[in-house]
Amino acid sequence: MQSAEDLLSGLDAGEIRVAPGFTGRLLAQLAPESAARSDEQVYRTLLSALPEGIAAGDYTTSAQDKPALAVAERTAEEWGDPDIAAVARDCPGLTVGATDDRHPARIGSCELGAPREFADDDAMFDALRGGQIDAAWTSTAASDVPAEAVVLSDKTSLIRAENLVPLYRRNELSESQVLALNEIAGVLDTGSLADMRRQVAEGTEPGLVAGRWLEQHPLGVGN
Repeated sequence: MQSAEDLLSGLDAGEIRVAPGFTGRLLAQLAPESAARSDEQVYRTLLSALPEGIAAGDYTTSAQDKPALAVAERTAEEWGDPDIAAVARDCPGLTVGATDDRHPARIGSCELGAPREFADDDAMFDALRGGQIDAAWTSTAASDVPAEAVVLSDKTSLIRAENLVPLYRRNELSESQVLALNEIAGVLDTGSLADMRRQVAEGTEPGLVAGRWLEQHPLGVGN
């Protein structure tokens, strides 16, 4: 998927008519000072920040790809709470691993130190298993989280939402096309998104992956 900057530039220039994006990344590009974090807050703030000529369809309430922390089962048991709010209570001395920089530096009142960097997810999760790190940055739609790792929930939206949302150029789609785009919001879920990411990571062409999903979930039927 394109970066938020490239996606917005392409739409604004008319190079593309429709493109998917993630609400939080788009908002960070358009309104970097915004404090919105929950699904609805981020989406509503994004709508007001979109450039003239660009519109957004409904966001997918069940499909997101936002940063998430994974911990070992023993850690989740010690904390007694498989939610990221537990991180704030155990913040001092917490060692976190990461493979990129797409994660927050703060979780609630917890100011995280610089993460230990790893070349890939395999090395990072090996370190998590071995107790070399306490937690590992991943995402809610990651397809390679080991079964023995616990991905912490985020019930109070301590991390900004990253729901999938379609953007399109105003006045270039028919009403039925917009309705079809909005259908995605009620059909696509994080599990399906993770499965499609896995297929792409394994080498399947992205267009083919999307086409297969659309065959199983035809849009615009009856519109």
